[in-house]
Amino acid sequence: MSSSAIKLEARAVEVTVTADTLRVRLADGRELAVPVAWFPRLQQASADVRNRCRLIGGGVGIHWPDLDEDFGIEGLLLGKPSSESPGSFERWLKRRTEELQKDAA
Repeated sequence: MSSSAIKLEARAVEVTVTADTLRVRLADGRELAVPVAWFPRLQQASADVRNRCRLIGGGVGIHWPDLDEDFGIEGLLLGKPSSESPGSFERWLKRRTEELQKDAA
């Protein structure tokens, strides 16, 4: 008798972001909530930008085009915060600040 492993892939169907919490509702009915503080780009963004995201890969990930940020649902379920280095985040933040200032001028 052989057995086969069944791999269930968690898929997001809805994303809500507050100043403190990223909430993801999954297709199987589970809900996941993680601190926004885990993700520096998301934490520094305005409410409008935080909520302007889209599901990618049929719900296996979330993309924020304004932040150039992507999270995989599997990583969120595993409790993995952003792996971006402080130096990388600082460079990104500097570029973003310059772009926003240029757009405002």
